[in-house]
Amino acid sequence: MQTWVALLRGINVGGNNLVAMKTLCHIMTEAGYQDVKTYIQSGNVIFKHIATEGDKLAADLSALIQQHCGFYAKVMVFLAKDFSQIVASNPYSSLMTEAKQVHFFFVDEALTSADLSKLAGLKSPTEAYELTSYGLYLFAPQGIGRSKLVAKIDKCLGVSTTARNLNTLHKLAAMLAN
Repeated sequence: MQTWVALLRGINVGGNNLVAMKTLCHIMTEAGYQDVKTYIQSGNVIFKHIATEGDKLAADLSALIQQHCGFYAKVMVFLAKDFSQIVASNPYSSLMTEAKQVHFFFVDEALTSADLSKLAGLKSPTEAYELTSYGLYLFAPQGIGRSKLVAKIDKCLGVSTTARNLNTLHKLAAMLAN
């Protein structure tokens, strides 16, 4: 049995694709997932499962949400050890004054067609980023609400992303440690 982290993209945003985390826990538990725990309403789930492939779990979770909630949700699934490594590897810990200044954009497939020059061109003078095999760290001391880079990040990377700020990542990492 392995511990996994699932991140759902685009749920409970702007009154669309609504699913209560209590409902999601129930759906997953009924489907055989174990020790299901969620954090806030943006679709952060920790669970245990015998599966060995994250891609299969992601597809199964998307199908469960479609079946029970009536909409498709992109789900990205990571082994707990990989997720914890992402949190621990923050390259901007010495620059930030608040954890909300750093976001991690998770990807679920290899970044084979990332447009690095476009990324660099969209970055504001105060922003910094670093690519990894799991996604992109973004240091945004002025926030991400008006970031031109954030607005076009999926196109620049060539894949779908789902982002979480460092506060959320730390909370999930603490939940994994317990």
